[in-house]
Amino acid sequence: MTDLSLLWSGFETVLTVHHIAIMVGGVLLGILVGVLPGLGAPNGVTLLLPLTFAMDPVSAIILLSSLYWGALFGGSTTSILFNIPGEPSSVATTFDGHPMAKSGRAEQALATAFLSAGFGAFAGVVVVTLIANLVADFALQFSPAEFFGVFMLTFCSFVGMSGGNPLKTVASLLIGLILTAIGMDTVSGEMRLTYGSDSLANGVSYLAAVIGLFGIGELLVTVEEGLEFNGLKAKMNFRVIWRTFVSMPRHAVVLLRSTLIGCWMGITPGGPTAASFMSYGIARRFSRHPERFGKGEPDGVVAPEAADHSAGVSALLPMLALGIPGSATAAVMMGGLMIWGLQPGPMLFIEQSDFVWGLIASMYVANVVAVVLVLTTIPLFSSILKAPFSIIGPIIIVVCLIGAYTISNRMFDVYLAMIFGVVGYVFKKLDYPIAPLILAMVLGDKTEDAFRQSLLMSQGSFSIFFDNWLVTTLMALSAMLACWGLLPRIRLRRKRA
Repeated sequence: MTDLSLLWSGFETVLTVHHIAIMVGGVLLGILVGVLPGLGAPNGVTLLLPLTFAMDPVSAIILLSSLYWGALFGGSTTSILFNIPGEPSSVATTFDGHPMAKSGRAEQALATAFLSAGFGAFAGVVVVTLIANLVADFALQFSPAEFFGVFMLTFCSFVGMSGGNPLKTVASLLIGLILTAIGMDTVSGEMRLTYGSDSLANGVSYLAAVIGLFGIGELLVTVEEGLEFNGLKAKMNFRVIWRTFVSMPRHAVVLLRSTLIGCWMGITPGGPTAASFMSYGIARRFSRHPERFGKGEPDGVVAPEAADHSAGVSALLPMLALGIPGSATAAVMMGGLMIWGLQPGPMLFIEQSDFVWGLIASMYVANVVAVVLVLTTIPLFSSILKAPFSIIGPIIIVVCLIGAYTISNRMFDVYLAMIFGVVGYVFKKLDYPIAPLILAMVLGDKTEDAFRQSLLMSQGSFSIFFDNWLVTTLMALSAMLACWGLLPRIRLRRKRA
């Protein structure tokens, strides 16, 4: 009952004209960010973050989370109509969404995607509501050793569950950890890896890195591919939406299964992209008609969309309760919390309960607002992509560079964004994952502090990381996940040798 009373007080906070207007504006901006290739939710949240510094934290997080939901919906729109995933997590939607649109069922494909996404997002919010305080209370038992175990579990989860090359994931994590070491040592106060540069005294801005990696880097890849926007038209009406809504019970098994997968992958650091691909593969594996997948099968739209949005919402739970972001966008939001003077973790639920439950309540309202707005604004936002890429591309570059400058009003961050843009391009071409690098940049300092504090407590003995059942379990799970990802590659190399 306590959680329900806190949730009700959260609704009293967010159900104001001011906050509803912020939700509408955030969702519309998010849809635009999702539609435009080269931006995406992490970059959109990063660009908007400096504008929130003058806002109160509740309004700021509502704006950023609303933009996040809108970006997820916008990515689905371009995936179906243009076969261009606006978000990495929307790639799986193109497999059956675009064939449905090409066969004259564009409106049905869009309605199916948005209704599935709305259900998945709502289920994710319910999960967050039910277990948020339980997770926070459990995390209150943590000492620095346990927090280090959680951070290790997060990093190793990316290695074992990302689905890509685990060695490339490890390399990406290590690069991120090296970048966090630049600047002042938080324990000794000494300068590290600055090479006499005053600009590096405060370290490398992860916001500039996100803008470069996700924005400029993605755009460079798009330019190389010579992207042309040749899309299909769609005009939504109530009759199509109602007919699709009535048909949704036929996909109930796929919808529920994909939502559960998404919630699990969001709470663990699998993320929305891995959840959408996993759900699509499982839906195809257990379908009575697997041969229809890839040719316009509605289940092929339901599965990735439900998983994508439930994972996106659930990823905020470990960020709030443990200080562990479950996705790249959650990592950027976590950086915003720290800039606003809020420390993510279990004490946040005690010291800033109004903020936490205001955010959770806003998730319910903002996702309803997002579904309504995206169903009514599809023609408007899809028409944007009719403009030549020679016009849209430079606009995106200018927006990214302005966003980099507004981080701290210095040109050094602009140069950093450009450098990371090249790094992002190289990562894309070599198929290196970017999300682990961002995760390491956000968690690197906290991981190092927890590690060094643990060793200070044990007078240099590593036995503290196996001192009780909780930290031992965390370290053992970390090792298992790392081996889960690395051992198959090692065996394959031995066979080849």
